[in-house]
Amino acid sequence: MGRLLDYHVHPGFSIDAEPSSIRDYCLAAQAGGVEEICFTPHFEVDPVRRALDWHIRLPGGLFPMDNPAWLDVYFREIEAARAEFGPLGLAVRAGLEVGFERGTEETVSRITRAYPFDLVLGSIHCLEHISISAAHECAAYFQNHSLTAMGRSYFAALGEAVKSDLFDVMAHLDLYRRYGVQVYGAAVDTVHLGLVEPVLTSMAAAKVGLEINTSSLARGQTQFHPSEQMVSMARAAGVQLFTTGSDAHRVADVGRGLEQAVGQLERLGLAPAVFCGRRPVNRPD
Repeated sequence: MGRLLDYHVHPGFSIDAEPSSIRDYCLAAQAGGVEEICFTPHFEVDPVRRALDWHIRLPGGLFPMDNPAWLDVYFREIEAARAEFGPLGLAVRAGLEVGFERGTEETVSRITRAYPFDLVLGSIHCLEHISISAAHECAAYFQNHSLTAMGRSYFAALGEAVKSDLFDVMAHLDLYRRYGVQVYGAAVDTVHLGLVEPVLTSMAAAKVGLEINTSSLARGQTQFHPSEQMVSMARAAGVQLFTTGSDAHRVADVGRGLEQAVGQLERLGLAPAVFCGRRPVNRPD
């Protein structure tokens, strides 16, 4: 079995995560045999959703996400964790998960250039300013759009995110499956056919990686995000970089499913990539 690298972890800075510290997550990672942990607090920049999403949890309450001072606190905690856990064999990486929204590219670029991130994940969380990844919101979108219309909108946004040159890795590529299956049924598993191929080609050309996200296990699903079929399609399209992540929002979920994810990659002759300073340190030639 290959190395266990959890490259998608939400510490207490994210308002949808439990209020646990970076140190708490590192202790759990160490206990679970994880060799590298990359923290990826949410960074959502859709101005329409400002009242809903633009907050970070700090000691004393919520803090506006668009004030980058919270990142100073984040990086101080990262440095403290590196000093404590590095000598013990746990590499600690500083990342960010950005919810892509058209028209906000400069806002995202300004933040990601200003701080020494190791990894920036790109995600499509919302369509028409409605969160399709949230159980309490997604029906408002899915029930008013056909599966075909949803698929076209999702992959169009995903393609724009890839071409924005903002992201190192695209996260949970078929996130719409999380709750979309409840509305669309099994057909949601094949909506990507004919739509994802140009996105994967763009990812390969731009050397953007693809994440194997294991959070689906916590929801009783057997396929990761994306499905094994889509991972195979990505490899065939020339994508060379793949990361593994639990998408943990609780300490108890750190490392969940990573062994299975590594096994999936190994069946394709692949291994999880390592990032440092937004560069893969084991990029294939």
